[in-house]
Amino acid sequence: MKTYTYSEARQRLATLLDQARREGRVQIRRQDGSTFVLQPVVSDRSPLDVPGVRTRLRRGELVALVREERARSGERILKALSNRRLQLPRARPASKKPRRRRPRG
Repeated sequence: MKTYTYSEARQRLATLLDQARREGRVQIRRQDGSTFVLQPVVSDRSPLDVPGVRTRLRRGELVALVREERARSGERILKALSNRRLQLPRARPASKKPRRRRPRG
């Protein structure tokens, strides 16, 4: 586990946070010698664990709304991708050797 001084930790906080996420822990030592451990909090909840929403929609209506929104978002994604293709600069052909001009005469 890497140990940083307090000054280094202040200057590189983002780097320390990334390293703590990767390695699990990072130590920070103050000038008086006291040492602290920086470590990420492990979440025990799923990111998909969200509270329910009360609604008067029937199952079929909800399914139809979800399908409609998926179709719309898919169309937006395809449109964005096609627009992006049109805006991308075209690749330049490989440069050719300059032609030699024939002397006039």
